[in-house]
Amino acid sequence: MPATRRLPVDPIAEAKRQWIEHGWESAAAGMTAVTSIIRAQQLMFARIDATLKPFGLSFARYEMLRLLGFTREGRMPMASAIARLQVHPTSVTNTVDRLARDGLVAREPHPTDGRAAMLVLTDPGRALVERATTALNAEVFEQPGLAEEDTTELVRIIARLRKDAGDFADPRPQPEPF
Repeated sequence: MPATRRLPVDPIAEAKRQWIEHGWESAAAGMTAVTSIIRAQQLMFARIDATLKPFGLSFARYEMLRLLGFTREGRMPMASAIARLQVHPTSVTNTVDRLARDGLVAREPHPTDGRAAMLVLTDPGRALVERATTALNAEVFEQPGLAEEDTTELVRIIARLRKDAGDFADPRPQPEPF
């Protein structure tokens, strides 16, 4: 990925300075946090996109293939995929349409629900997602751009934010065995 020109000043720090100068001090830290996360996402997506481009995959297409690849039989109901990917159903449908067009997934009737569809990972889809995962692990996930302890702390902080926003709940405790 080509290097980008470094800016002489951090635009987010400058935005914070402007927020304070304009009398919005109580919102300055939050604005800085939100815009920092958004910029970090852009930087990470640029690395992911560059890694997936040789495979002809977007991150959405990769996520769907990887989700199916994690299942025991390479199949799951469309509704389960929508719930796990946490995106709008139309987005999942469009992603599946493109993957099906490329022969990487197939749709099959649900065995018990005539209104539902099963998504099935094809052999070419499985081979592609394994190669793409190897590349992502080597080029992005093993080297996210942060020290290991910073990565761990960042994940903890963001998990708290997500949980407090209602994104997920802690698993219920399992009963003790007899």
